[in-house]
Amino acid sequence: MRRFSPPKILLPVMLILPALLVLLFECLKGQKALMDGWVSGFMAPAEQFLGRVWSLLPWFSVAEVLTALLLAGSAAWLIRAVVLLVRERAGRRFLRRLLAFGSALLWLWAAVSWMWNAAYYASSFQERSGLKSEPYSVETLAQVTALFAQKAAEFSTQVERDENGLFAESLEAVFDQGPAVYENLVQEFSFLELEPSVRVKPLFFSRLQSILGFTGVYFPFTGEANVNIDAPACMIPATVAHEMAHQRMVASEQEANFVGIAAAVTSGDPVFQYSGYLFGLVQLCNALAPVDRDAWNAIVQQYFTQEMANDWNANNAYWAELSSPVEETAEQVYDSFLKGNDQELGIRSYGACVDLLVAYFGNNA
Repeated sequence: MRRFSPPKILLPVMLILPALLVLLFECLKGQKALMDGWVSGFMAPAEQFLGRVWSLLPWFSVAEVLTALLLAGSAAWLIRAVVLLVRERAGRRFLRRLLAFGSALLWLWAAVSWMWNAAYYASSFQERSGLKSEPYSVETLAQVTALFAQKAAEFSTQVERDENGLFAESLEAVFDQGPAVYENLVQEFSFLELEPSVRVKPLFFSRLQSILGFTGVYFPFTGEANVNIDAPACMIPATVAHEMAHQRMVASEQEANFVGIAAAVTSGDPVFQYSGYLFGLVQLCNALAPVDRDAWNAIVQQYFTQEMANDWNANNAYWAELSSPVEETAEQVYDSFLKGNDQELGIRSYGACVDLLVAYFGNNA
């Protein structure tokens, strides 16, 4: 039986089409009105529809399964190509396989550009909300930090704890409550409304995510918000809120951090409020401690309860134990990805959410 052979023109076409899509995106990404229209008119509805579809399978992350299959398939494809070259000396077939693999990478690049990167070039949360980060004094930063410490201390005694005094709320309950977390915040920022809001999903390879230094990931091709459940439990509710911000097309990491914190602390749920204030406190500490160590030490002495200290120390110890060259490499790759999409601060933009926290909560400090 004669083996089927695709038309010779197919491979060049499959290389040229995604390259043109990438080129088109690069030419148009500076047109904010066009990006706004694309994101609101097609990208967001498509991803949110997919999120609702795959929420019918709440037990696992479809995104994680697809990623695993993609990586395994790519490895098998390349191994087979090398075998053809070495054993059969099939140079032409090897070249065709490499070109096909390159075509697949180009299609992936085009898909990521149009189904996620476009959100980086659409109107930001700050532009849509009118909330602007302004210069502020160290004193104001210390006041907002003290506010978060005070609130975290207040809620630290309202959550379940284990025999070691650590946060021990049911993660299943946290995930179930997640869709309701934004109900209060959308009263102020209506563009964050997502109806129906869908449940986030736990990652099976959570430990691997921790090794790479990530606490969650939003997967635009399935619309799923995925959370690392190996990370310290006290931070997981805040991470849930953060990843759900991405579902609402808040692309910037600094803005998603702020939106997640704001949603958590205004949710009316003590579990999310505690986690949100504690997570926000970490961001504020990273900004305050280097410029005024005495102010930070005074806040710790005045506000930290034993429960807070237990969670704080456990969180620090967890990430210190996992610090490695692998994590640093993963951070550098993601940093390059962010900067490649005009996120000038790169991965440090996670810390820049402090400016928004001060702008939003400064009047209450």
